Amino acid sequence: MVEPIHLPQLLHAPGQSDVVLVQEWFADLQSLTPVQGQVKVVHHGNFLQVDGTAETIVTLTCDRCLQSYNYRLATETSELIWLSEVTESDALQGIVTEDLDLEDLVETLPPDGYFLPDDWLYQQLCLELPQRQLCDEQCPGIEIEHPQSESASPLDYRWASLADLKQQLERGHS
Repeated sequence: MVEPIHLPQLLHAPGQSDVVLVQEWFADLQSLTPVQGQVKVVHHGNFLQVDGTAETIVTLTCDRCLQSYNYRLATETSELIWLSEVTESDALQGIVTEDLDLEDLVETLPPDGYFLPDDWLYQQLCLELPQRQLCDEQCPGIEIEHPQSESASPLDYRWASLADLKQQLERGHS
C-alpha cells in the first residue's frame, strides 16, 4: 500500500518534492497485472504539481461483439492542485504568485492535509479507459446466423421470442 503524503512534511523534504513508486493491485480496477508507475509531487506553497505515469493490463468487453479482450491501460499526466479553499476572486487579487491559468486549478486540498498518490493514480487511469470499447476497429459485431427455413429455430435462443412474435403477427394478418 502506498503511504499518504502529509503536505506540511512535504515542505521540509529536499526540493519540497517526493517521488512515490507504485506497484500494486487497485481494488476497484479489475486488472490482470498490478499497476506499475510513479507519482512525483512538488509543493509550490499554495499548490501542488503532481506528475504521474502508470500502466497495467485490464480486460474489457467489446461494445459490438460482447467478447472480452485485453487492453493496455496507461497514463502519463500532470495536474495542479490548490492547497486551500481560495476563491477565484482571491486568486485574481494576487494570492497566486506564479503565472497560472485558473482553469488548470480544479482540485483542492487543505494545506495541512494529505495527498493520496494511489487514489490520484487510480482516478487518472479511470480517465484513460476508452469510452468506446472495441476489440478491433473492424469488429463486425455479433454475428447472427439466419435459419435456412422459416420453421427452423434461430441459432441464438435470445431471438426465439422475437421469432415467435413475428410468426404470430404473420398469422394474424393472413
